[in-house]
Amino acid sequence: MSPFLSAVITITLSAYGVAMLLALWRVLRGPAAQDRVLAIDLIYTIGILIALVIGLRYGSNMYFEAALLIALFGFVSSAAMGKFLLRGEVIE
Repeated sequence: MSPFLSAVITITLSAYGVAMLLALWRVLRGPAAQDRVLAIDLIYTIGILIALVIGLRYGSNMYFEAALLIALFGFVSSAAMGKFLLRGEVIE
């Protein structure tokens, strides 16, 4: 791997880390429940991006499968949280 690509991956991962910390701050200090759910969606999206960048760095397909699983569980959890906030119950 070229030194330029290695530096770009390091910068990208650190930027994703900062974005995840800011989203975590919004989860902890959000004024409304909707803001917290949106911040959790952002955190799992950043987790997907981190898994993809690490997969590019190491050239392993396992990270891409992990990103797919994170996306699947994130979608299901956001749908459940949205339904809970809308109706007050998840399972009818």
